[in-house]
Amino acid sequence: MTRYLFVGALALATLGPAVAADLPQPMPPPPPQAPAAYMPAMAPVYNWGGIYFGANGGYGFGSSNWLAPGAPPTTLTGHFNASGFLVGPTLGINVQADALVFSVEGDFDGSWIKGSTDICIPPVACETQNNWLATARGRLGYAAADRVLIYGTAGGAFGNISANTSGTAFQQEIKAGWTAGGGVEAAFSDHLTARVEYLFVDMQDANLTGVTITPLTVKLENLSIVRLGIDYKFR
Repeated sequence: MTRYLFVGALALATLGPAVAADLPQPMPPPPPQAPAAYMPAMAPVYNWGGIYFGANGGYGFGSSNWLAPGAPPTTLTGHFNASGFLVGPTLGINVQADALVFSVEGDFDGSWIKGSTDICIPPVACETQNNWLATARGRLGYAAADRVLIYGTAGGAFGNISANTSGTAFQQEIKAGWTAGGGVEAAFSDHLTARVEYLFVDMQDANLTGVTITPLTVKLENLSIVRLGIDYKFR
C-alpha cells in the first residue's frame, strides 16, 4: 500500500505543473483609478425678478430762466442757477430673462431745488422753486456680474414750478416732461439692493400770473439729478 501511495504522489508532482499551465489564467487586477477632480460648488445665480420698494435721495442742479413775452429783452435778467436736495420713496417690479432685466419703476420725491437772484426785475429780486418731483420710467438692465446690474432708464417726469418776486406770493403750475438716465445697482443680500443713479429731467415751462409781470414764463432748465437708493425686493 505504501508503495502505491508513493507512486501516486510522484505522479501528481510530475503532472501538476502541466495541468496548471492548461488552466485559464486569472485576469490581471484593474489599473488604479485616478482620484476624481475636485469640482467646487457653483454659487447660485442671483434672481433680480420681483416687486421691490425702497427710498432714494440725492441732489439736483440746473438753472431757471424768466421770460416776459413782448417785454424788452432788458426788462428781465432772470437767468440764474437752481439746486437742492430730493428724497422720497421708490416702487417697481423687475422681470428677468437670462442676463437681461426689464423694469417698471416710479418714485415721488420731496424737492428743495430752488434758486434766486437780486436783480431779476431791477431792482426786484425773484425766486424759482421746485417742491416735488415724480417720475414713471422703464428700465433695461444687463446683469454684467451675478449681483451687479447696469441699466438705462427713461420715461415721464412730473413736478411743480413755483415762483415769486419780492413782496408777492408764490404762484405755481404743475408741469409734465420727460426724463432719461442710467445707473448701477448691486445686491448685497437676497432681498436688499443699493444703487447709484443719474437722471436728466426736462419739464414744460410754467406760465404764471400775479408775479409782477403778466404773463410770465418761468423755465426750469437742464435739471440733472444724482442720487442713491436702497430697495427691498420680494422673492
